[in-house]
This record gives sequence, C-alpha cells and structure tokens, in this order.
Amino acid sequence: MEKLRIPYPVIVEGKYDKQRLKSVIEAQIITTDGFGLFKKSERAALIRALAKKSRIIVLTDSDGAGRVIRSHISGLVPKDRLIQLYIPKIPGRERRKPAPSAEGTLGVEGMETGILHKLFLPYAGSGAADMMAQNPLSKTDFYIDGLSGGPESKKKRDALAGKLGLPTGMSANALLEAVRLLCPYEKYLELVGRRKEE
Repeated sequence: MEKLRIPYPVIVEGKYDKQRLKSVIEAQIITTDGFGLFKKSERAALIRALAKKSRIIVLTDSDGAGRVIRSHISGLVPKDRLIQLYIPKIPGRERRKPAPSAEGTLGVEGMETGILHKLFLPYAGSGAADMMAQNPLSKTDFYIDGLSGGPESKKKRDALAGKLGLPTGMSANALLEAVRLLCPYEKYLELVGRRKEE
C-alpha cells in the first residue's frame, strides 16, 4: 500500500506511534512524549507556532491518558486549527508490551495499516510534507551559523527562537526540528543573515 502524503503536521503520543505512522503516511510527525507535553514548554510552543501556519492533526490513544493529552492540546490552540482523528477501541495488546494497557485496548501503534490508511485518506495531498522533504536544513547549518558547538550558541539560538515566536532555552536539536517545520531554508538563511551561496 502506497504511503499517503499528509500536508498537515500530525501529533501523536510517543515514538512507537510515530514509527507506526511513518509506515503509512509521509508527514511531519511530532510526539508529545506522553505526558511530557505538560512539562516541556518548547514542545507546547512548537505546537502553537505550527497551528498559526497550518491546521494540525491530533491522533492519540483511545484510553483515558489519550483523552487527557488530547484535551491538553485542544487547550493550547484554537479548536478550528485542529483536525481530531480517533482510532477505534479494539481490545488487545501491542506486541512489544508484556501486558495489555490499563483499559485493555490497542493504542495507535497497535492499529492495522488499513485502519490508519482509512483515517488519513481524506487528508492526503501535497504541501507541508513536500516542504519538509525539500528543506535541506541540517545540524551542519546550525554549526556553520554558530547555533551549536560555540560559546555564543545558546544566545544565538535564543535570538532565532524569538524571531519565530518560540521560547528561549531550546536545545539545538529541538530548535532544529522546529525551524525545519516552520520555515523554508531560504527564510532560515535570511533570519541568520547568511547568503545561500556561502
């Protein structure tokens, strides 16, 4: 089955959910790290910033924890910027887990390909996925521009974060992910004051 190209960022709970979706869709997939979203201001700020540029798809597990995380995301951004997708409640246990979840149902990572494909099919198209695929921004750019590996790197990252409406204090990796999602390569070069041919 061919992967669906989804033009909206997709938010899921954990890395195994992300891995599962990557076998079904091509998209920008962001994890909340479970309840980590409640503690990580940079992740919440990234979601808010993304919502200003595009609608966002939210797909959490169908259990109580998934509902709490979904509710928290709904409180971060206007409801009209969210596309809420829901997996069915299917009894079972994920293969990597020794026991079923507290509610005895499968999470996103346990869903069959056909179910996930059907969920995302109405939203397939080009757009954000293409921008992400074409954006060559890498850790090398951050090093060249002094955003990592230097004595002034934190200060420079904070300055760039401020220009994009993101919080200060972000790690190089977190900021790199956010910048790749939020702006094209040319815009990044403009923000850091570097010419493309350099």
